[in-house]
Amino acid sequence: MKKLAGMLAALLLLTNTVFAAEIQMESEPDEDVPESVFDESSIPTSAEGLDVPAPSAILMEKETGQVIWEKNADEQLRPASVTKVMTILLIVEAVDAGTLDLDETITCSAYAAGMGGSQVFLEEGEQMPLREMLKCIVVSSANDAACAVAEHMAGSEQAFVARMNQRAAELGMSNTHFTNCTGLMDDPEHLTTARDIAIMSRELIRHDWIKEYTTIWMDTIRDGQFGLSNTNKLVRFYQGATGLKTGYTSQAGHCLAATAERDGVEYIAVVLHCDSSADRFESAKTLLSYAFGAYTLASPRPAEILPPIPVELGREKYIQPALSQEPKLLVRKADAGNLQVTVELEERLQAPVEQGAAVGSMTVWLGDEVLSRTPIIAPDGVERLTFWDVFRSMVRLFFLGEK
Repeated sequence: MKKLAGMLAALLLLTNTVFAAEIQMESEPDEDVPESVFDESSIPTSAEGLDVPAPSAILMEKETGQVIWEKNADEQLRPASVTKVMTILLIVEAVDAGTLDLDETITCSAYAAGMGGSQVFLEEGEQMPLREMLKCIVVSSANDAACAVAEHMAGSEQAFVARMNQRAAELGMSNTHFTNCTGLMDDPEHLTTARDIAIMSRELIRHDWIKEYTTIWMDTIRDGQFGLSNTNKLVRFYQGATGLKTGYTSQAGHCLAATAERDGVEYIAVVLHCDSSADRFESAKTLLSYAFGAYTLASPRPAEILPPIPVELGREKYIQPALSQEPKLLVRKADAGNLQVTVELEERLQAPVEQGAAVGSMTVWLGDEVLSRTPIIAPDGVERLTFWDVFRSMVRLFFLGEK
């Protein structure tokens, strides 16, 4: 039965790439999106000229979380299968925490097998390792696989959904409420925003290994007997695409959380409620390409090595100051060469000095505007000299001439 369903699905999902095993079923209409949608020759270079067909959208940089551009980004809308970004995030976090293993066996329940929509036609009692289930969720948006893993992790879909809402609250996704783990149903209470989706997408791609899955264009499961094809056409046609998740229902429209990385900088573009698949890819492409063309991630540093600071009455005579963190600043490319760095340091310190104590600051300027101020700290603590330390020092000085 699975092979017959797969063969029928293959007829529906023929693509320009020859892939003999492709037999995936999608709930999304398989609209033909012309490659011209992904052309980057006419991307605006200023925010004033930037517009996209998506009714709700946001553009964010991953490292800083800085929002570059937005449009109705806080409007609550149905996210369709983009919901699964949170489902995937909880799976990935559990794997990284060691409470779930990619080789762990997942058994499909009757409830999960009957989910419908985008699926890989799991049967009740069918088993797969988590790594295969995760691939089905990420690449094929498989509702049956998503539900099976949710039940495995939490005991039931609703218990898993409670975890989804808890994690959303922890991330500050204040306009989000999930009622299921798939986005399959157009539940009027299952709502989120472009901003909140960008927040959870950013959290997900911090786990770099998930990109082994989100960048898959085509693959197979069941020993090559069942094909998977990614509905995120950016993965195939857009330079640097790293994911992330498409979604569609009749009421949610065409949705997309898209991520891409070039030259060490990664951006997140979320577009919701688009009229067509072409509109969502056009919108995401325009936002990502605008960011790559107009912005860069700067790592300003002091022009010279920070000098050591004397410590009075300390067991160490000096401390070597250091930046508390590596500063990362998202700036327009036109401004990158105009950044100025100033450093303020204590002239001397009095022991004891605690490890991590602030001993100065580094300020980054663009003209008269302060872009950032990074604390300079003592990376190691220095204890105060005791009476016996002083006494031994005097003895060495008197008898041995040592200082």
